[in-house]
Amino acid sequence: MKIAIVSPYPPSKGTLNEYAFHLIKQFKFKHDIEEIIILTDKIDETYTVPESESTCKVTIKAIWSFNALSNIYNIAKAVKACEADVVLYNIQFLSFGDKKIQAAVGLMTPLLTRILGVPSVVLLHNIVETVNYESAGITNNPVMKFLYTMVGTILTRIVLMANLVAVTMPKYVDILEKKYKCKNVALIPHGSFELPPLPNFELADGPKKIMTFGKFGTYKKVEKMIEAVEMVRKSTGQDLEIVIAGTDNPNVAGYLDSVKEKYSHVPKIKFTGYVEEEDVPKIFTESAVVVFEYTSTTGSSGVLHQAGSYGKAVVLPNIGDLKELIEEEGYCGEFFKANDVNDLAKAIKKLVVDDAHRQTLAKKNYTAAASLPMSDIADWYMMHFNYLKKKNHFSKPSISPLNKSQRIRKTNKPAKMATNISV
Repeated sequence: MKIAIVSPYPPSKGTLNEYAFHLIKQFKFKHDIEEIIILTDKIDETYTVPESESTCKVTIKAIWSFNALSNIYNIAKAVKACEADVVLYNIQFLSFGDKKIQAAVGLMTPLLTRILGVPSVVLLHNIVETVNYESAGITNNPVMKFLYTMVGTILTRIVLMANLVAVTMPKYVDILEKKYKCKNVALIPHGSFELPPLPNFELADGPKKIMTFGKFGTYKKVEKMIEAVEMVRKSTGQDLEIVIAGTDNPNVAGYLDSVKEKYSHVPKIKFTGYVEEEDVPKIFTESAVVVFEYTSTTGSSGVLHQAGSYGKAVVLPNIGDLKELIEEEGYCGEFFKANDVNDLAKAIKKLVVDDAHRQTLAKKNYTAAASLPMSDIADWYMMHFNYLKKKNHFSKPSISPLNKSQRIRKTNKPAKMATNISV
């Protein structure tokens, strides 16, 4: 089969580029796939196919631009021209633009490619029903909240007109089926990007690195983490280094520069800037603890899965989708009350002063990550792709019979425990 995948892709720094990289890395080893055509966004750099073993041909075509109204036409034209058997959209609501009209028009593309006769699958990383507009930094205005919800509902209905919509959390399946009365939603968990060999849970000599990773400025902040680490330093005498890995959220340009200026007096604080894919393992491996200073959540956390893959203990607020991930997939951590710097300091302190406790959480997170490797996630997609290719459903949404059997219901254990991991 020939698969088209619409998504940002490294070296593009668009949202979900890393997820596309790792999912496609696994698709490249599927013998059912003859060719993968990556339809990605235009950037100043040159796209190159990573040198690695592959059982299929991989082609990259930069054919759309962030905030361009022409994206719907350019993507549909490219999908039709490449004669793909199925097209996968790796997206969230602002994938095609942060301007309202451009973002909305882009989300209509899966429906258009379906109308053109190409089975269309949408991997939707977030849904509007779970977004807290105020804590996510979008708007505090009640009228605007109502309008955002109304428009989001309309766009969700349009997205659901694809052949299949995959979401990463059971809660999302329940919400979409109940509210929209749809039958073409499938649960396919986020999965772990990489599964390195069993890590060394001991820390290297030197300061313990307290790290946070992401795009900051909206619902992901760093000020309270910096202040909390300072409190732990003073109360314990621990040698701690603060590592802020990542960039500004595109909607809050200049945020990290303002943080650098505000906390210029704080010792041992490092801002890495954008972390290239090949540098991600080093950032995580060298860290003692990974902190999630979130005030809200907008989907399954790729950073939590990465922390688990590298065997790291985490500190996180027990809110929203993070809470759901922990319950569904078996992750664990030290919790704090969102926006409470004192509670955050207590959580960090527990992990830096009690090495045995830190290692216990790190091992549990590694086991949780090992239970859902990206290779398994790619197999789940392949089952749906094969079903859609065979049936080539076009007239109305239809769901593979695999859907119901693949749901993960609420347990306190990982969905599928690895049998070859001993920690």
